This record gives sequence, C-alpha cells and structure tokens, in this order.
Amino acid sequence: MQISQAAICRTTLGHLAVSVNPFSAYRQSPAGSMISCMRLSDFGKYNPMELHDMETLYSTILASPIGPLFLAASEKGLVALEFDARLPGQQTIRPNPRDLRSESGTLHFGNSASKMSRYTSELEEYFAGTRRQFSCPLDLRGTPFQLKCWQALLAIPYGETRTYADIARAVGRPQGFRAVGMANNRNPIAIVVPCHRVIASDGTLCGYGGGLDVKRKLLQLEGALSGTLAA
Repeated sequence: MQISQAAICRTTLGHLAVSVNPFSAYRQSPAGSMISCMRLSDFGKYNPMELHDMETLYSTILASPIGPLFLAASEKGLVALEFDARLPGQQTIRPNPRDLRSESGTLHFGNSASKMSRYTSELEEYFAGTRRQFSCPLDLRGTPFQLKCWQALLAIPYGETRTYADIARAVGRPQGFRAVGMANNRNPIAIVVPCHRVIASDGTLCGYGGGLDVKRKLLQLEGALSGTLAA
C-alpha cells in the first residue's frame, strides 16, 4: 500500500500509535535472553532487582544558535542529543520534568562539562561552519531496524538531502515510508545523526523534532536550503 508523504509528516510530528523506546531496559532470563522490555515511565512498577544496575550517563547543556541542546554520553559514546525545549510526544531520554521523583528508571545523569567537551567542541565547530563531519563516537541504542535507518542517515553527506523514499530503499524496504518515518522520529541523537537532511518527495520540508524553523536553519547552515526548501 502506498503511504503519502502527508501521512509521514503526521507520523513524525505527532504521537506514535506503536513505538519502541531505544532507551528501554530489558529483563533477562538466567540464560541472558531478552524476555520483555519496559519503557522508562514503567520502571517504578517493577521490582528493581529485576533490572540492570543503574547506569550513569555524563550530561551537559550546550547553548547553540538554535537554542539549548541537551547532550548525554556513556563511556562508549554519545547517547542522546536533544533540543532542550520538548514538543508534545517528543522522544526524550530524560525524566519528565513534572515528575517529582529525583530519578526515573535506571538512568542517572552526572553533569560534567569536561567529560562532554569533545562532543560540545565538535558541535560548536559545526555551528561555526568549520566542521562538516562529526568524528565523536556514538552509542546508538535502538531496534535493529532503527539502527539500520540511523546508519542510512549518517551516510547522507553534508550539504545534501534525501527523501523518505530514498532512505526506505537504502534500508531494503522500498515501500516502508511509514516505518522509516517512525525510525526518524525516534532518532535519539539530533544533528549528529542528521535526520534534518530528510525531506518530503515533493522537495518540501517535513516533520522535525526541533520544529521546521530549526530544520530550515540547519539546512541553510549546510548550504542545502534552496528552491522549494527555502519557501
């Protein structure tokens, strides 16, 4: 069945009927096989002994030309890069700020500008127009299909764009526009994993977690904003 670009726009901007949180924690059997997954918001409903030990992620807030950016990283690499202002239903690794509990789930954030300096330095160079490719390590966490889609995003060159149809073909799902749109929406590392470079088949901008104005600014910075995109 053919899925319209308009439907993809709605998918990437609104709540998802079916979603997989890439930051889910998994309960494991004695043999180590995954038997169930729980959303971060569900952790308080389960016996903590059934979960992995709490993981500490280093974090910081970077002031950027497009607004504050929240960054979090493990010892392996960057785990999350989020716009500080959250849209309703937007993907986030952080606890809900309205939640009165000091910690939520199995993640603890340790603010450390020094630990995050490698990531913030590369972003500052990017916004200054002196960096076109990020070299910092990534710790991407998602389903196999999501990871495949995010790798396809990483393959989009600086200053270029791709359509949802292009990404669907790249991951071997030529009719999977909706699935690609959902994976794009769940991308945990904005900008570095450049989902802003994905546009509609008619050449117009489409849904973006940071808002279309931010998407337009990023493409303008990269020299990819022209013609229909600039309208």
